[in-house]
Amino acid sequence: MLDYIIVGSGLSGISIAEHLLSRGKKILVFDDNSQASSTVAGGIYNPVILKRFTLAWNANEQLDTALSFYENLEKKLNVKLIKSLPIYRRFHSIEEQNNWFSAMDKPFLSEFLDEKLVSTINPHIPSSYSFGHVKNTGVIDTELLLEKYREYLLHINSFQEESFNYDDFELNSDHCNYKKWKAKKVIFCDGFGLKKNPYFNYLPLSGNKGEYLIIKAKDLKLEVAVKSSVFIIPLGEDLYKVGATYNNWDKTKVPTQDGRDYLLEKLNSFLKCDFEIVDQVAGIRLATKDRKPLVGKHPKHKNMYCCNGFGSRGVLIGPTVASELIKSIEDAIPLSEEIDVKRYEKLYQADLS
Repeated sequence: MLDYIIVGSGLSGISIAEHLLSRGKKILVFDDNSQASSTVAGGIYNPVILKRFTLAWNANEQLDTALSFYENLEKKLNVKLIKSLPIYRRFHSIEEQNNWFSAMDKPFLSEFLDEKLVSTINPHIPSSYSFGHVKNTGVIDTELLLEKYREYLLHINSFQEESFNYDDFELNSDHCNYKKWKAKKVIFCDGFGLKKNPYFNYLPLSGNKGEYLIIKAKDLKLEVAVKSSVFIIPLGEDLYKVGATYNNWDKTKVPTQDGRDYLLEKLNSFLKCDFEIVDQVAGIRLATKDRKPLVGKHPKHKNMYCCNGFGSRGVLIGPTVASELIKSIEDAIPLSEEIDVKRYEKLYQADLS
């Protein structure tokens, strides 16, 4: 008898699995790698929304939790996951400069926004209006994290690389059966796959497709991340990640010419050196109308849960939200109302009628 079956091993599934393993729980994770949002994620942890110069939801609290979580995983997996990486916001006008300084008066933002503007950061990225430095930022190597954590789960016999077939899933009052396995509880961390989940598809999910370019620019020599009309993030060896697009109607994971053209147009507007495109990737982010995660217990089935909907800030949100869910299950500590799927219980009832 397993304690938990976990469906999905993206950032949500890893966060859930790690919190459960730290409590000595016996788990089994299922994933067929069909949801690629964590793999193609930018990986940046940044508490500031750089379009409006506001603090992201609960970001100051989530940052400490996230960094501690990834530091522990670095030790456990014996890999380097965290890289401190300054972010510079390229201003497009005097008004944006003024908005930057106004934002510093908002709660918690002064510790992240540098009051001293920088006139230049790189000869190939000019600006007529300077740059603002966001402090306490960096990047998580999400691709390496997913790879190494799945290897770890395989090593402890807690991973099945296969699709989760709902037809083979059976719920009982005190446990669930799936093929040859039995578990006390199941947690769905299946990203946009939740749309096809017959138990949680009542939730108001919206998939947002994101595309990135990987470019090689030998002359750029950029050692910081820059946010202009798009992000450019150094990867090492003269490679840079450029993105991302936000497409609300295309739900495929196939890179598109439109996405490439959009990113190139934005990049060429501020990058003044030669480069070549070496790759293009795409994935679907799971988001909600209120931009809050979908976390908690199924309205009817007491041994079934979900943990999804992190949007574009999964590296920051995931560890905190996963911890909240496990504490609600194991310690009977109520979930925050703003993330609890109870807020959509009326939709479940309507779906039944």
